[in-house]
Formats: sequence, structure tokens, C-alpha cells
Amino acid sequence: MTNLEVAELLRDIAAAYQLKDETRNKFRIVAYQRAADSIEHLSSEIKDIWDEGKLVEIAGVGPSLAKHLDEIFSVGSSSHFADIFQGLPMSIFELMKIPGVGVKTAYKLVKELPIGDKDPIGDLEKLAKKGEIAKLTGFGEDSQFAILRSINMVRKAVKRHLLPYAYLIAEKVSEWILQNKHVVRVEPLGSLRRRVSTIGDVDIAVATKNPGSVLDHFVSYPKKVRIIEKGVHKASILLPGGMQVDCMVQDPESFGSLLQHFTGSKHHNIALREYALKLGFSLSEYGIRAKTNDSDKGMETLKKFKTEEEFYNFLGLDWIPPELRENTGEIEAAKNHQLPDLILLSDVKSDLQLHSDFDVETSHDLGASSMEELVDMANRLGYEYIAMTEHNPSKKGHSNDEIVKILRRKQKKVKELNEMVNKEKVSVKRVFNSLEIDILQDGSLPVPESAFETLDFALVSIHSSFEMTKEAMTGRVLSALSHPKVKIFAHPTARKLNSREGVEIDWDKVFSFCVENNKWIEINGDPMRLDLPDFLVREGVKKGVKFTFGTDAHHKQGMENMQWAVSVARRGWLTKNDVVNTKSLKDFEEML
Repeated sequence: MTNLEVAELLRDIAAAYQLKDETRNKFRIVAYQRAADSIEHLSSEIKDIWDEGKLVEIAGVGPSLAKHLDEIFSVGSSSHFADIFQGLPMSIFELMKIPGVGVKTAYKLVKELPIGDKDPIGDLEKLAKKGEIAKLTGFGEDSQFAILRSINMVRKAVKRHLLPYAYLIAEKVSEWILQNKHVVRVEPLGSLRRRVSTIGDVDIAVATKNPGSVLDHFVSYPKKVRIIEKGVHKASILLPGGMQVDCMVQDPESFGSLLQHFTGSKHHNIALREYALKLGFSLSEYGIRAKTNDSDKGMETLKKFKTEEEFYNFLGLDWIPPELRENTGEIEAAKNHQLPDLILLSDVKSDLQLHSDFDVETSHDLGASSMEELVDMANRLGYEYIAMTEHNPSKKGHSNDEIVKILRRKQKKVKELNEMVNKEKVSVKRVFNSLEIDILQDGSLPVPESAFETLDFALVSIHSSFEMTKEAMTGRVLSALSHPKVKIFAHPTARKLNSREGVEIDWDKVFSFCVENNKWIEINGDPMRLDLPDFLVREGVKKGVKFTFGTDAHHKQGMENMQWAVSVARRGWLTKNDVVNTKSLKDFEEML
């Protein structure tokens, strides 16, 4: 089983516990959800971790859960999990794959409609088209339409792999390839090298003088499911989880040409070919051809390139970073020496969205690491400051006075933390006390005004009511951003990759508001979000928007996801001056 498959299984277990007795199983539900999140975001395959006997080292996986997972990897099933699912139609868990359908909604649909286990989504779709869902108590025409739209989204979706997972696979396969003595250089290709948020197949390029030996070694990769094909210059294998990996080989003298040709994107390559044709050149993975001066023979010469830099320079262009190759003006900028000096991971001095295990009694998920553990990780990453941004306390379960008391406790904890870091010789000089606050449907914030006094600043984000009109959603967001203590609009589109589309917002209005009122927009580094999307980042920076990075880490290991936020920023043409996290502590305090 892949990390995603194991995570989905554990979320189904949590849902089953919720249906059987939500109150009695409260802590079990939270435990399984946390374990699912940890496993989904692992930087290694859980099967490999199991092989090494280290399941209990995964955040949220204790001895009991490790035992059940061991049974799954050993015999293919768990008797304990089977007992939990006992008495519940499995169609419930299939329906939960539909965006917007939670466990209680799925349970009600299965109980009140003729939905079987063979094709529950198909059954539900047919019933919706007949108007049967609208007849149920608590649903209506709007709910029925939303479910049909979500089913259609599921039908059309092509399951792609999240960028970090594909990157991990490419790294492991590349390590295997490098064991062959004939390998000169290995590089990823395509959308992976351009750091696109989701990836189809993994493509790898190898420079070698002995292609046969390299491809023989590649197809002997021990973790492959099977060999798809093997030719003279290319081979393909299938890995567990349906990941296809292609390997292309090229002579080192022409490796730069191959790298350029197969990095893409398609639109960039077409535009580059048209540009080259005007100069009298034709491009290929082998190099650049030009007509000779020998008019009698009419021969063409092939110019080979070891590096991409040489390839682009030959055409009178600066080297174009892979992340920019989308035909959005990068060729003209390269010609005029106007490419941006893109931000680097080493420029980052802080993480401005972190969730500790400090119990703010939120309706959302708590973090799994203590504040001290997050500070320790920040020191290891060389950060100068960080922000603790737990979710706001549950409005439903607390009075205003209780919310204020909880947040004062948190304020005291952060103050004690700052006293500690000030006594030690560490890179982190300050921990900011912040909060990620839900934007309610009417644009209000579920935190009493007096509680804002406990905060250094606040983030706001959308966690519900995703189907509003663009006009209403825009008004909702601007209302929340208007609070003077609010500085950051976090994971702004609220998208979940492969799961939920982003909300509809008038971004011109939001960008203008942020510039005029000194508000910042987050680029969220969580692999399932990578939000704000790169194309909107590009639009925002044109208008002068300032951006922040937050890993949204709910465990200290999640702080290592900062590189993915940086990838989005680079694809959005950002320099270090466009990102708040590159500022020194002194400058950041002045900005606040």
C-alpha cells in the first residue's frame, strides 16, 4: 500500500469510530486522523519504514497502531480494522471520496437511498439525476446540485501525484541509477523539474557513454512492479501505487540539449522553436541545427551542447530557470536580460504558519509537536523567528470569556518560550504569538475583540462554505482582512489538490485591497495545498502584493515542506524582496 492508501484507510477508521460513538471515541478519532496526516506527508514510503521495523517512529503511530499496520503489510488485512468496520456498509467510505460529502452525510444517504457496495458513486449519481436526493430531509435542490457537480468533478479528475511524493520517487530511482559506473549525470525532467504542483509520470535523464548498461541497470530497479518497455535510448518501469518512471539516456556532449527539450513545458518549447526559426535554427534533443554557408551542398551542421546554459546562450538568451518555462514572457525577458533573480530556500528566515500541540480547544486539528519541538526544528533550519498559529478555539463549544482565557494561557506560554530562547545561543530570536482564524460565512471572525489583544498578529482562512458566489466570497474575505490585527490571508483559495477545487474570488479586488492596506497573502507549503497557486502568485506580484510562507506544519517534520512553498514562489516569478519571510527580525517587527 502507498502512503496515500494507508492514510485513506486510517481516515476511514476514524470515520467508522465517529459513526459508532463520536463522544466515546473522541480521542481515537483524533489519533487516527493525526496518524493519517503524518503518513500522507511522510518523506519516505511507509512500506520501507515497515521493512526497517521503524513504524513507531512515525508521528502519531504508537505501538497499537503499528501492530495493526504490521498485520496489513504482513498478511494484507487487519482483523482489528475489520472489527471496527463490522456492521457499516462500505459504500459509506466510497461516498466520502466525493468532495463535500462527510461521514454523516454519506451515512444518511446510504441509509435512506438504495445505494449498493458495487458502485455507490454511480448509484448516487443516478438517484441525484432522478431528484431523489432533494426529497431527503435536510438536503434540497441546492445540495443535490452540489453533489452532482462534485461527482462530475471526481469523474473528470485524472489522479496525479503530489509534487513531494513524485520528487521522493525520482530521488530514490536516481540514487539507484547512480550506482552504475557509466553514469555521468542524472536529472529529472518535465513537470517534476519545473516543480508543478502535481505530477503524472516521473521522467529522468541520464548522461552516459554506455546507454545499454545504464538502461539494463535501470530496469533492474528492485522496487519495480514490472518493466513496461525497454529500447535503445529509453526504458520505462512501473512502481507500486501506479507511478510510471521513464529513463532517457544521452551522450554527455548533447546532454544539455536533451535536458532542455524534455523539461518543457510544451508551450515554452513551441515558443522557443518559433524564436529559433526566425534566427535560422532548428531545435531538437540532440542540439541546434543551422544552414552552412556551402550553398552548393546545402548541408546542415549540428551544434551540440553539454549544458542548458550553453544551449540558451547560443540563441542569445540568458538561461531560463525550469520553473519559469511556461511561455508567460520568459523568452522575451531572457532576451532582454530581465529575468528575475528568483528566491532561494536559503533566503528564508522564518515560518509563519505552525500548529503546536498547545490545546486551544479548537474544532480543527491540533498539532502533534510541542512548541519547544517546533522551536528546536526552527533552530536546525536556521530561522530567525517563527509564529505559533494554532486554529482559533471552537466558537460552538465556548463562551467569549472562555475563548479569551484560553488565548491568554497561550500568550503566557509563548512569553515563557521567548524568555527561554533569549537565554540560549540559538538562531531563533523570537516566537510570535499568532492564530489562524476561521472566516465565517458572513465575513466575521469567531474571536472576541478583547482576545485579539493577546496576539501579535493573526492569519485568516476559509475552512467552510466553499460554494459561495464570487461576489459573496470576495466580500467575505475583504471583511475578514479589514480587522487591524489581521495581517495574512492563509491558503487563500482553500483548495486541496486531487480533492477540492479552490473557491471563486475576485482576485483583482483582493490584491488591490492587500496592497492598499498592508496585508499579505500566504503561499502555503503543505503538499496538498501549495496555495496560493503559482499563476495567481504571478498576477499578485505584478500588482505589488507581498507574500508570506507558511508550512502549515502540524508536526515538526512538516517544517521541511518549506521548499515546496519556495517552488511555488519561483514559478510565480518572486524574488526575495517579494516575500516577507526573507526579512530580518528587526525588519519584520517594523512591518508589523
